[in-house]
Amino acid sequence: MKLIFSLFLIITSQIVGQELNCNVTVNYENLPVVNRELLRDFAGVVESYLNSARYTNDDYATKIDCSMSIFFLSAAGDFDYSAQIVISSQRPVYRSERNSPMLTINDGQWQFQYQPGQSLYANQATYDPLTSLLDFYALIIIGMDKDSFGPFDGTPVFQKAIDIANQAATSPSNFGWQPSSSVYNRNGLIADILRDKYSAFRGSIFDYHYGVDIYSQNKQLGQQKIVELINILWNMYQKSGSINSVYVRTFFDAKNGEIVELLRFYPDPEIFTKLKKIDPPHTAKYDAVAP
Repeated sequence: MKLIFSLFLIITSQIVGQELNCNVTVNYENLPVVNRELLRDFAGVVESYLNSARYTNDDYATKIDCSMSIFFLSAAGDFDYSAQIVISSQRPVYRSERNSPMLTINDGQWQFQYQPGQSLYANQATYDPLTSLLDFYALIIIGMDKDSFGPFDGTPVFQKAIDIANQAATSPSNFGWQPSSSVYNRNGLIADILRDKYSAFRGSIFDYHYGVDIYSQNKQLGQQKIVELINILWNMYQKSGSINSVYVRTFFDAKNGEIVELLRFYPDPEIFTKLKKIDPPHTAKYDAVAP
Protein backbone atom coordinates (compact mmCIF):
# COMPACT_ATOMS: atom_id res chain seq x y z
CA MET A 1 0.00 0.00 0.00
CA LYS A 2 2.80 2.44 0.86
CA LEU A 3 4.40 1.74 -2.56
CA ILE A 4 1.16 2.77 -4.29
CA PHE A 5 0.97 5.80 -2.03
CA SER A 6 4.56 6.74 -2.94
CA LEU A 7 3.65 6.70 -6.63
CA PHE A 8 0.74 8.99 -5.78
CA LEU A 9 3.21 11.40 -4.19
CA ILE A 10 5.41 11.46 -7.27
CA ILE A 11 2.49 12.05 -9.61
CA THR A 12 0.94 14.81 -7.48
CA SER A 13 4.11 16.69 -6.62
CA GLN A 14 6.27 16.60 -9.73
CA ILE A 15 6.01 17.68 -13.32
CA VAL A 16 5.83 21.31 -14.42
CA GLY A 17 4.40 24.53 -13.08
CA GLN A 18 4.44 27.00 -10.22
CA GLU A 19 3.45 25.75 -6.80
CA LEU A 20 0.23 27.61 -6.00
CA ASN A 21 -3.28 27.86 -7.32
CA CYS A 22 -4.37 30.68 -5.04
CA ASN A 23 -7.71 32.44 -5.06
CA VAL A 24 -7.54 35.96 -3.61
CA THR A 25 -10.60 37.87 -2.45
CA VAL A 26 -10.76 41.35 -0.97
CA ASN A 27 -13.23 43.10 1.31
CA TYR A 28 -12.81 46.86 1.68
CA GLU A 29 -16.22 47.82 3.06
CA ASN A 30 -14.53 49.49 6.06
CA LEU A 31 -12.65 51.92 3.82
CA PRO A 32 -13.70 55.29 2.39
CA VAL A 33 -15.00 55.24 -1.17
CA VAL A 34 -11.84 56.87 -2.50
CA ASN A 35 -9.66 54.05 -1.14
CA ARG A 36 -11.97 51.40 -2.51
CA GLU A 37 -11.44 52.87 -5.95
CA LEU A 38 -7.67 52.96 -5.43
CA LEU A 39 -7.73 49.25 -4.51
CA ARG A 40 -9.86 48.15 -7.43
CA ASP A 41 -7.05 46.10 -9.00
CA PHE A 42 -5.51 44.86 -5.72
CA ALA A 43 -7.01 41.36 -5.60
CA GLY A 44 -5.98 40.58 -9.18
CA VAL A 45 -2.45 41.91 -8.68
CA VAL A 46 -1.91 39.82 -5.54
CA GLU A 47 -3.43 36.70 -7.10
CA SER A 48 -1.23 37.04 -10.17
CA TYR A 49 1.83 37.56 -8.00
CA LEU A 50 1.24 34.44 -5.92
CA ASN A 51 0.33 32.18 -8.83
CA SER A 52 3.24 33.21 -11.05
CA ALA A 53 6.01 33.16 -8.41
CA ARG A 54 8.38 30.23 -8.00
CA TYR A 55 9.29 29.48 -4.39
CA THR A 56 11.12 26.18 -4.92
CA ASN A 57 12.97 24.36 -7.67
CA ASP A 58 10.33 21.63 -7.69
CA ASP A 59 7.79 21.17 -10.43
CA TYR A 60 4.14 20.46 -9.68
CA ALA A 61 1.74 18.47 -11.82
CA THR A 62 -1.06 19.65 -9.55
CA LYS A 63 -0.75 23.04 -7.93
CA ILE A 64 -1.61 23.50 -4.28
CA ASP A 65 -5.15 24.81 -3.89
CA CYS A 66 -5.25 27.70 -1.45
CA SER A 67 -6.98 30.99 -0.78
CA MET A 68 -6.26 34.32 0.83
CA SER A 69 -9.12 36.53 1.95
CA ILE A 70 -8.00 40.08 2.71
CA PHE A 71 -10.19 42.30 4.87
CA PHE A 72 -9.10 45.93 4.88
CA LEU A 73 -9.51 47.45 8.34
CA SER A 74 -8.42 51.04 7.87
CA ALA A 75 -6.58 53.46 5.60
CA ALA A 76 -4.20 56.30 6.43
CA GLY A 77 -4.22 58.57 3.42
CA ASP A 78 -4.34 57.14 -0.06
CA PHE A 79 -1.70 54.40 0.15
CA ASP A 80 -1.24 53.16 3.74
CA TYR A 81 -3.43 50.28 4.88
CA SER A 82 -4.12 47.95 7.78
CA ALA A 83 -5.65 44.59 6.96
CA GLN A 84 -6.60 41.17 8.24
CA ILE A 85 -5.75 38.14 6.11
CA VAL A 86 -7.27 34.67 6.31
CA ILE A 87 -5.18 31.92 4.72
CA SER A 88 -6.40 28.43 3.90
CA SER A 89 -5.03 25.53 1.89
CA GLN A 90 -5.81 21.91 1.14
CA ARG A 91 -4.34 18.82 -0.44
CA PRO A 92 -5.97 16.00 -2.42
CA VAL A 93 -6.83 12.75 -0.67
CA TYR A 94 -5.65 9.59 -2.43
CA ARG A 95 -8.41 7.87 -4.43
CA SER A 96 -11.00 10.32 -3.19
CA GLU A 97 -12.92 13.32 -4.45
CA ARG A 98 -12.48 15.13 -1.16
CA ASN A 99 -9.56 17.24 0.04
CA SER A 100 -7.75 17.37 3.34
CA PRO A 101 -7.57 20.85 4.93
CA MET A 102 -4.01 21.90 5.64
CA LEU A 103 -4.19 25.47 6.91
CA THR A 104 -6.72 27.84 8.40
CA ILE A 105 -4.93 30.94 9.67
CA ASN A 106 -6.46 34.25 10.69
CA ASP A 107 -3.80 36.98 10.85
CA GLY A 108 -5.08 40.40 11.87
CA GLN A 109 -1.77 42.27 11.98
CA TRP A 110 -0.79 43.48 8.54
CA GLN A 111 0.23 46.99 7.54
CA PHE A 112 1.53 47.93 4.10
CA GLN A 113 1.49 50.48 1.31
CA TYR A 114 -0.15 49.98 -2.07
CA GLN A 115 -0.62 52.31 -5.01
CA PRO A 116 -2.91 51.68 -8.02
CA GLY A 117 -1.12 49.92 -10.83
CA GLN A 118 1.77 48.95 -8.58
CA SER A 119 3.72 45.92 -9.79
CA LEU A 120 4.77 43.34 -7.21
CA TYR A 121 8.22 41.81 -7.55
CA ALA A 122 9.54 38.79 -5.67
CA ASN A 123 12.77 39.58 -3.86
CA GLN A 124 13.13 37.52 -0.71
CA ALA A 125 16.48 39.17 0.04
CA THR A 126 14.75 42.49 0.74
CA TYR A 127 11.95 42.98 3.24
CA ASP A 128 8.76 44.59 1.97
CA PRO A 129 5.67 44.77 4.21
CA LEU A 130 3.39 43.72 1.35
CA THR A 131 5.25 41.06 -0.62
CA SER A 132 7.20 39.61 2.31
CA LEU A 133 3.99 38.62 4.08
CA LEU A 134 2.63 37.09 0.87
CA ASP A 135 5.90 35.19 0.38
CA PHE A 136 5.93 34.04 4.00
CA TYR A 137 2.49 32.50 3.79
CA ALA A 138 3.16 31.03 0.36
CA LEU A 139 6.17 29.25 1.87
CA ILE A 140 4.14 28.08 4.88
CA ILE A 141 1.51 26.65 2.51
CA ILE A 142 4.13 24.85 0.43
CA GLY A 143 6.08 23.60 3.44
CA MET A 144 2.97 22.20 5.10
CA ASP A 145 2.03 20.45 1.86
CA LYS A 146 5.50 18.94 1.52
CA ASP A 147 5.53 17.67 5.11
CA SER A 148 2.31 15.77 4.41
CA PHE A 149 3.94 13.88 1.54
CA GLY A 150 7.26 13.07 3.21
CA PRO A 151 8.67 13.40 6.75
CA PHE A 152 10.31 16.82 7.13
CA ASP A 153 10.24 17.40 3.37
CA GLY A 154 9.18 20.99 3.99
CA THR A 155 12.32 21.95 5.91
CA PRO A 156 14.12 23.81 3.07
CA VAL A 157 10.95 25.81 2.42
CA PHE A 158 10.42 26.57 6.10
CA GLN A 159 14.02 27.77 6.31
CA LYS A 160 13.17 30.40 3.70
CA ALA A 161 10.11 31.39 5.71
CA ILE A 162 12.06 31.87 8.93
CA ASP A 163 14.60 33.98 7.04
CA ILE A 164 11.74 36.30 6.05
CA ALA A 165 10.41 36.35 9.62
CA ASN A 166 13.84 37.18 11.08
CA GLN A 167 14.45 39.87 8.50
CA ALA A 168 11.01 41.38 9.11
CA ALA A 169 11.39 41.36 12.89
CA THR A 170 14.46 43.63 12.67
CA SER A 171 12.85 46.03 10.21
CA PRO A 172 11.40 49.38 11.29
CA SER A 173 8.13 48.19 9.70
CA ASN A 174 7.93 45.07 11.86
CA PHE A 175 4.25 45.23 12.83
CA GLY A 176 2.99 41.67 13.31
CA TRP A 177 6.43 40.08 13.08
CA GLN A 178 7.59 40.31 16.68
CA PRO A 179 7.27 37.30 19.00
CA SER A 180 4.24 37.67 21.24
CA SER A 181 2.10 35.78 23.72
CA SER A 182 -1.02 36.06 21.57
CA VAL A 183 -2.82 32.92 20.43
CA TYR A 184 -1.45 33.35 16.92
CA ASN A 185 1.68 35.08 15.67
CA ARG A 186 3.85 34.48 12.60
CA ASN A 187 7.12 34.28 14.47
CA GLY A 188 5.73 31.67 16.85
CA LEU A 189 4.39 29.54 14.01
CA ILE A 190 7.60 29.24 12.03
CA ALA A 191 9.78 28.99 15.15
CA ASP A 192 7.70 26.08 16.48
CA ILE A 193 7.73 24.29 13.13
CA LEU A 194 11.53 24.23 13.15
CA ARG A 195 11.98 23.75 16.92
CA ASP A 196 13.38 20.40 18.06
CA LYS A 197 10.78 20.31 20.82
CA TYR A 198 8.06 19.66 18.22
CA SER A 199 10.03 17.43 15.87
CA ALA A 200 8.25 14.22 16.96
CA PHE A 201 4.89 15.84 16.23
CA ARG A 202 6.05 17.29 12.94
CA GLY A 203 7.57 13.96 11.90
CA SER A 204 4.20 12.29 12.47
CA ILE A 205 2.43 14.65 10.04
CA PHE A 206 3.32 12.38 7.12
CA ASP A 207 1.95 9.24 8.81
CA TYR A 208 -1.19 11.15 9.79
CA HIS A 209 -1.82 12.00 6.14
CA TYR A 210 -0.98 8.46 5.10
CA GLY A 211 -3.82 7.48 7.42
CA VAL A 212 -6.10 10.05 5.82
CA ASP A 213 -5.18 8.81 2.35
CA ILE A 214 -5.78 5.11 2.98
CA TYR A 215 -8.79 5.55 5.26
CA SER A 216 -11.32 4.66 2.57
CA GLN A 217 -9.41 1.46 1.72
CA ASN A 218 -8.46 0.47 5.27
CA LYS A 219 -10.38 2.34 7.95
CA GLN A 220 -8.68 0.59 10.86
CA LEU A 221 -5.16 1.40 9.67
CA GLY A 222 -6.16 4.91 8.73
CA GLN A 223 -7.53 5.57 12.21
CA GLN A 224 -4.45 4.00 13.77
CA LYS A 225 -2.17 6.51 12.02
CA ILE A 226 -4.33 9.42 13.15
CA VAL A 227 -4.36 8.13 16.72
CA GLU A 228 -0.56 7.77 16.68
CA LEU A 229 -0.20 11.52 16.11
CA ILE A 230 -2.65 12.25 18.93
CA ASN A 231 -0.67 10.01 21.27
CA ILE A 232 2.56 11.81 20.40
CA LEU A 233 0.94 15.07 21.43
CA TRP A 234 -0.53 13.42 24.52
CA ASN A 235 2.94 12.35 25.64
CA MET A 236 4.10 15.95 25.22
CA TYR A 237 1.10 17.17 27.20
CA GLN A 238 1.78 14.78 30.07
CA LYS A 239 5.36 16.01 30.39
CA SER A 240 4.47 19.69 30.66
CA GLY A 241 0.79 19.82 31.61
CA SER A 242 -0.08 21.83 28.49
CA ILE A 243 0.90 22.37 24.87
CA ASN A 244 1.41 26.06 24.30
CA SER A 245 2.36 25.96 20.63
CA VAL A 246 1.22 28.14 17.74
CA TYR A 247 2.16 25.28 15.41
CA VAL A 248 0.01 22.71 17.22
CA ARG A 249 -2.87 25.17 17.52
CA THR A 250 -2.64 25.92 13.79
CA PHE A 251 -2.73 22.20 13.02
CA PHE A 252 -5.94 21.68 15.00
CA ASP A 253 -7.56 24.83 13.64
CA ALA A 254 -7.31 23.20 10.21
CA LYS A 255 -7.76 19.55 11.15
CA ASN A 256 -10.33 19.36 13.96
CA GLY A 257 -13.24 18.74 11.58
CA GLU A 258 -11.35 16.06 9.68
CA ILE A 259 -10.29 14.34 12.90
CA VAL A 260 -13.87 14.35 14.16
CA GLU A 261 -15.12 12.87 10.90
CA LEU A 262 -12.49 10.13 10.61
CA LEU A 263 -12.58 9.13 14.28
CA ARG A 264 -16.36 9.29 14.57
CA PHE A 265 -17.46 6.44 16.88
CA TYR A 266 -13.87 5.37 17.47
CA PRO A 267 -14.19 2.55 20.04
CA ASP A 268 -11.71 3.88 22.59
CA PRO A 269 -13.26 6.89 24.37
CA GLU A 270 -9.91 7.74 25.93
CA ILE A 271 -8.71 9.17 22.64
CA PHE A 272 -11.36 11.89 22.83
CA THR A 273 -10.38 12.68 26.41
CA LYS A 274 -6.84 13.19 25.16
CA LEU A 275 -8.02 15.38 22.30
CA LYS A 276 -9.93 17.62 24.69
CA LYS A 277 -6.79 18.09 26.77
CA ILE A 278 -4.43 18.84 23.89
CA ASP A 279 -6.98 20.82 21.82
CA PRO A 280 -9.42 22.44 24.29
CA PRO A 281 -10.87 25.02 21.85
CA HIS A 282 -12.63 22.21 19.97
CA THR A 283 -13.89 20.26 23.00
CA ALA A 284 -17.54 20.47 21.93
CA LYS A 285 -16.79 18.79 18.62
CA TYR A 286 -14.95 15.92 20.28
CA ASP A 287 -17.76 15.47 22.81
CA ALA A 288 -20.24 15.20 19.95
CA VAL A 289 -18.61 12.08 18.50
CA ALA A 290 -17.18 10.38 21.59
CA PRO A 291 -18.72 6.93 22.25
